[in-house]
Amino acid sequence: MTKKIVFVDVDGTLVSDDGLVPESAREAIIKARSNGHQVYLCTGRSKPELYESILSIGFDGIIGAGGGYIEVDNETIYHKKVADADVVHMVDFFREKNLDFYLESNGGLFASENLEAHLDSLVYGDVENDPIAREKKVNNPHPFMESLTYGETNLYRSDVNKACFLENKDVPFEEIKKEFSSKFEVLHCTVPIFGEDSGELMVPDIHKATAIEFLLAHIGADKRDTIAIGDGMNDAEMLAYCETGIAMGNAKEELKKLADEVTKSVDEDGLYASFEKHNLI
Repeated sequence: MTKKIVFVDVDGTLVSDDGLVPESAREAIIKARSNGHQVYLCTGRSKPELYESILSIGFDGIIGAGGGYIEVDNETIYHKKVADADVVHMVDFFREKNLDFYLESNGGLFASENLEAHLDSLVYGDVENDPIAREKKVNNPHPFMESLTYGETNLYRSDVNKACFLENKDVPFEEIKKEFSSKFEVLHCTVPIFGEDSGELMVPDIHKATAIEFLLAHIGADKRDTIAIGDGMNDAEMLAYCETGIAMGNAKEELKKLADEVTKSVDEDGLYASFEKHNLI
């Protein structure tokens, strides 16, 4: 049987909304690799957001930052960063418009001034006045919150892969898109609690499919042996490019329309079901 190269998205595909990897998904990936198939993470997340609970499953490599960098066998083979002048532009714009944001680099996730308080209220609740929310923050911190670096005075960094901003009802998504139309790909965020009008600023002409193409050339593999599985619109190019594109049951409707098939949702063991269907396990 032909060995397959499988590309797996993280949020909403490998990881559920509460940030956990279903045991069935972990088992599916371990089994598929022991059967000789290759499995790569293919995610919008940057390196610091790939926690031990994810990496400990074991992968053949990582496509991160939505296609901005590629790692194979622990070696970085591709890395595209945001130009310094563009970092200054977006930091200044976000500050002026009171948009809370963080910059993603492989060296860390760097939070804007008010991001921690904003995220605390979204993730835990009213930390100042509600003892239950405060207890949650102290005793059961969310790994994402732990991965952020707060209090960084200089955000004009030269190692930025991409940026994420949280919704501010006073600043329409379209206004942000227009501001950066010539410089960035502005996409809606795939993390629901960040808000409908939250988003990501990506280096243009970089997406998951461009990275997969580069990776396949590097490892000398054939596109005909590829399978991709995802749930968000930043997976659209990947699903269209790979031989078999699978949308999760919880995927965006537009993504389901362009996928070759739809599996069950992340909470219904969708990843395991699709691996089983394609004889990977």
